[in-house]
Amino acid sequence: MLDESLDIALEGSAADVNELCSYLLARRPLILVSNRGPVEYQIPEGQRQSQGGPGIPEPRRGSGSVVTAFGSLAQNFDFTWVSSAMSEGDRTVSGNSGGLRVMSPLPSHSIGLRYVVTPRRAYHKYYNVICNPLLWFLQHYMWNPPYNPTVDGTVHDAWESGYVEVNEAFANAVVAEARLSDTPPLVMGHDYHLYLLPEFVRREIPDAVIQHYIHIPWPSPLYWSMIPAYIVGRICESLCMSDIVGFQTRQDVHSFLDTVDEFVPEALIDRQASAVELDGRRCSLRVYPGSINVEEVQRIANAPRTLEYEAQLRADSADSTIVRIDRAEPNKNIVRGFRAYDQMLTDHPELKGRVKFLAFLVPSRTHVRQYQRYLDEVKQAIKQVNDNQRVANWEPIVPFIENNYALAIAGMKIYDTLLVNTLVEGMNLVAKEGPVVNLRSGVLALSRSSGVYSQLSAGSLSLAPADIDGTARTLYQAITMPAQERKRRADLLYESVRRHDNDDWLARQLQDIADLLQ
Repeated sequence: MLDESLDIALEGSAADVNELCSYLLARRPLILVSNRGPVEYQIPEGQRQSQGGPGIPEPRRGSGSVVTAFGSLAQNFDFTWVSSAMSEGDRTVSGNSGGLRVMSPLPSHSIGLRYVVTPRRAYHKYYNVICNPLLWFLQHYMWNPPYNPTVDGTVHDAWESGYVEVNEAFANAVVAEARLSDTPPLVMGHDYHLYLLPEFVRREIPDAVIQHYIHIPWPSPLYWSMIPAYIVGRICESLCMSDIVGFQTRQDVHSFLDTVDEFVPEALIDRQASAVELDGRRCSLRVYPGSINVEEVQRIANAPRTLEYEAQLRADSADSTIVRIDRAEPNKNIVRGFRAYDQMLTDHPELKGRVKFLAFLVPSRTHVRQYQRYLDEVKQAIKQVNDNQRVANWEPIVPFIENNYALAIAGMKIYDTLLVNTLVEGMNLVAKEGPVVNLRSGVLALSRSSGVYSQLSAGSLSLAPADIDGTARTLYQAITMPAQERKRRADLLYESVRRHDNDDWLARQLQDIADLLQ
């Protein structure tokens, strides 16, 4: 029998996670909710083109930070994961089950899956008009040409007949799943795709325990004022129907309190306790910086495929190797990073032929025109630097534009400098993955505006992401840093990431939820 006053150590472990999850699931059924789920069914191309019907869906492990973060729970506990039917295979599986829960077919899972099937046009409005680019760009402080959408009748319509409709469909699936049990559920929702989920679930299940975690930054109310107040107010009111809202940084909590204060004047703000009271309900705001599964990343780093890539990269390396690993998204600030490298080579021509920049770039959301345009800009920047600085038998930048995680991990192992010059973001996991697999006491050059900066600042070199000259000087400082200082900083980074890993991230959330039930 577990003690009723569970408490975890300052640094949560896998054992803490398992104990807390067992404790919670003995009291409440868990329903995890995210736009993208842990299993995606694909119908093989040949079967789709055959005349014998739609084909048999084949399961594949889903992608995304939520899937990775909750992987250990999916292996060890039985709960339900509600997500969008992203593919035709998902829709087929959901239809065959009558829209009910199906058990995950993956051998590493013990969870049930429930897919939310919405009209394609509604999902397009929800995802491609409201979620991306409107909310994503706004929350990353990128409401500027050429990326900002204009708020016109299309956006207003997409809010009502896309975002609201899909969020309500998610809530309906959660409610239907919850009503299969006599006990009100624990609902853990995720990110900007599902801001209205708490409102709809609370309306139908007043006694549900609701936690919502936001993976991206929360900007100031002045920035939220860029879009209609009725949208911002609805988002804030819904989130306040949660019992706990989790953020990546303390600044995000402050900004959320300011935004609620501005757009929901009837709410009572308790800044000292980081809480909001609305309609007689208290919502606590907590900081849970996202992290990684250190052991899993290290396992991949030593897998045969990764070792092959590592050998190939080493064979073509230089005296000093700069690495960056990013999705090709505008907030990653990739173009300025290349321009800073160009500037460093101009200032220090003696480095030509001695330094190589390996850029591992993953195409992202290529169906959204803003992302297509940015990837074109990145490719043009690479060409310009190579044209400017190229000498015989030496290419300044070597790009790898593909989704190949093992190759990226191989790059992390051999960097002398890891450049993370992002603009504004919730958390950067590359900055955590690199230090736990790197073999060269590599230096982390890190943007002060990254969500990971507060944790890793002591071991990194800081930079202002818009300052190209300053970033060039930071790169030079990293390349020329004495070995003893490199090792001291690398050790600080490794220990910080190891202590505050994904288990710690999960345990802190589960502990706060357990406290609500005592």
